[in-house]
Amino acid sequence: MDPLLLISILPVIILLGYIYLKDKNEREPMGLLLKAFFSGCMVAVLILLWSFIEGILGIHLTAFADNSAVLKSFFQAAIPEEGLKFLFLYWLIWNHKEFNEHFDGIVYAVFVSMGFACVENILYVYNSGFGTGVVRALLAVPGHFLFAVIMGYFFSKARFTPLKRKYLLAMAFICPVLAHGLYDTLCFTMEMYGDAPGLSSVLNVLFIAFDIKLWQIGLRAIRNHCHVCGAKIPKGEINCPCCKHLARNI
Repeated sequence: MDPLLLISILPVIILLGYIYLKDKNEREPMGLLLKAFFSGCMVAVLILLWSFIEGILGIHLTAFADNSAVLKSFFQAAIPEEGLKFLFLYWLIWNHKEFNEHFDGIVYAVFVSMGFACVENILYVYNSGFGTGVVRALLAVPGHFLFAVIMGYFFSKARFTPLKRKYLLAMAFICPVLAHGLYDTLCFTMEMYGDAPGLSSVLNVLFIAFDIKLWQIGLRAIRNHCHVCGAKIPKGEINCPCCKHLARNI
């Protein structure tokens, strides 16, 4: 296999396999998971298509953001990307009969996000080389995975908590946008100030700390909540105190 293709898709396959195997109570149908994955691929295609149309028409609606790491991160990446992922996720599974457990939202959100990450990764790696593929395998692809876990967590909460549905749906969009935007802001800022030794060191520490925090949040959402009813599992408990199913954090 082409090494560039391998380094592009391998992290995606690993993370998809991880989340699929974590769904131990009732595995989702492969056909629907593939639809979710290709929906994510479509998100990447739509983002590319919009950039192409902007170029043809000579317009750039987010040009105001080009000179600011924060605005660029949010308006050119986090908001459109997470927004389209959210819309495809909602369209695909919100009213689907297979969406019957809290962990399902995380599973489908990850498959949508990994579809996007797969297309994006292939384009970046073939454009910039194997080294870029290694960096993105360690940072960008896991980043999209964690944004998806956050989205899926709140998405499921919204589906199964009617009284707070609007608030939780808003959180399913806002929280991954904030995580994605802050993540990219730190990346762009490190690129801008890479030649400033003192500032560069501070930014690296902040990025590592933020990345660790994202992993903590994502893994808690996966491990420390019942995959069936979503209740928080007390440390050391074997069964969910709410629905009595086997806890998934053991």
